[in-house]
Amino acid sequence: MDMEDTSKLKIFTGTAHPALAKEISDYIGVPLGKAICGRFNNGEIQVMINESVRGKDCFIIQPTGAPVNDNLMEMLIMVDALKRASARHITVVVPYYGYARQDRKTRGREPISAKLVADLMSTAGVTRVVTMDLHAGQIQGFFDVPVDHLMSASLLADYVKSKNLDNLTIVSPDLGGVTRARELADRVGAPIAIIEKRRPEPGVAKVMNIIGDVKDRNCFVVDDIVDTAGSLCEGAKALAEYGARDVYAAVCHPVLTDPATERIRNSNIKELIVTNSLPIPKEKIQDKLTVLSIAPLLGEAILRIFHDASVSQLFDK
Repeated sequence: MDMEDTSKLKIFTGTAHPALAKEISDYIGVPLGKAICGRFNNGEIQVMINESVRGKDCFIIQPTGAPVNDNLMEMLIMVDALKRASARHITVVVPYYGYARQDRKTRGREPISAKLVADLMSTAGVTRVVTMDLHAGQIQGFFDVPVDHLMSASLLADYVKSKNLDNLTIVSPDLGGVTRARELADRVGAPIAIIEKRRPEPGVAKVMNIIGDVKDRNCFVVDDIVDTAGSLCEGAKALAEYGARDVYAAVCHPVLTDPATERIRNSNIKELIVTNSLPIPKEKIQDKLTVLSIAPLLGEAILRIFHDASVSQLFDK
């Protein structure tokens, strides 16, 4: 993408993922904006924008992973600061959208927190949202501002192809993830299989059946989030019981809540490929984990938004 005249482009970061923000700013060739994001003595969030943003197109890089409420509040306050400083556009780049799994009511008297968060962002003054692999695509409709929903499938597909595996099958870990699996399968030219499971309670998954042929196949389980990894490891075990050769997993968002690291280490998953949509603490890095950077993809999307060019063309097969 043509990168001339980025003088009106500003990139800011909260404390959620400064390493990713730095990678993006290096890719674009624009230094990170001068801003302080800290805490007052009483624990309240302190934001100071230390350069003029009047009439500028500002991008805030801030995934809302743990601690989700701190990261979300930090982003909202930063947006308010930029709005009051007369920024022209304020785009929040939220690779991982916290609360996305609370996207509908599954029983009475439940909140739809994903919609509440969208409302908070709009109220703060966000003019555009860039996010990645939303847990449910319809969350885009919770916003009254434009949403650019980027997909990690192109990135994951390139990596899967580079492994040159024969007899490859892409596996959806549940019925709801079939579209995601199909997208990756189309890109790598492989059939799909589906793990049918049920959740007797939150965080617990029980495999019932496998739809499709996995016997003697190299299986790639694809999902949007790996949280406690219970579901992923159960699925991998079931694939082995159904005769799969090697089991790999490709997941966009490495939430990795304990005991995920230990479960993955002890599982029959040969390799878990994730992106750096969230920072991964050193203690959670292990030999089985491969981290792909989304910085070039986000950097390219930011440049296209800034230059009023098509973002969807990034994902043309």
